[in-house]
Amino acid sequence: MTARDDRQEFEENKVKQSAALGQDHAAFDQSLSLVTKLDEYDYSYLWSWMGVPIIQMPADVMATQEIIWSTKPDVIIETGVARGGSVLFMASMLEMIGNGTVIGVDVDIRSHNREAIENHPMSKRVKLIEGGSVDIGVLEEVRSLIPEDARVMVVLDSDHSRDHVLAECRAYGELVTEGCYLVVADTLVGHVSKENAPKKRSKLWYKGNDPLSALQDYLSEVDRFEVDEVLNGKLVLSSSPGGYVRCIR
Repeated sequence: MTARDDRQEFEENKVKQSAALGQDHAAFDQSLSLVTKLDEYDYSYLWSWMGVPIIQMPADVMATQEIIWSTKPDVIIETGVARGGSVLFMASMLEMIGNGTVIGVDVDIRSHNREAIENHPMSKRVKLIEGGSVDIGVLEEVRSLIPEDARVMVVLDSDHSRDHVLAECRAYGELVTEGCYLVVADTLVGHVSKENAPKKRSKLWYKGNDPLSALQDYLSEVDRFEVDEVLNGKLVLSSSPGGYVRCIR
């Protein structure tokens, strides 16, 4: 007996449930409380990708691989390299696709982190640029590494202050190509007060000086992006809910 092909139905249910979850404010509030509690144990610091620390929530790793696989960018730009796991994760996705480069930009790429990245099997798909992400010289170098007609995705995960993220959105948003994504990381801090903001950070970010408000301001300035309500809807255990926007023109 041949089983019924229910793949389309399965995908339609995923979309329906993801969108519905995005409207469940009680579930989001519970998730926010849990993520805040987990921060006491450095939860987002507990993971690695192919042997290198990846300072991400698992849900964001899954969301990012979904959009890389579906959009197949030729170039992914990430501001904020840290220990390197994220750039290597995205490089490994491009390796599976068989094409593409990750450009990692950071104001301070420490020698031990550079060594871990450059000695990794996925380093062949990574280009590192050290310098301020919105410095003119850095932006010129980034542009020089983007081939003509390349499909470009951008992930902003460096300084999370509102003004810096807005400056990055303005500088890098124009590089994102139609159909690809701009991802603004750590938008979750736009939902927390100073009192319950994660404390184990070099700087304290909370609502009012955060990536989410920067992204919202940027989206009010341009008409090239739309919030992916389905993808963001299921990001209830995430550091970047609402931070995934698709370039539509």
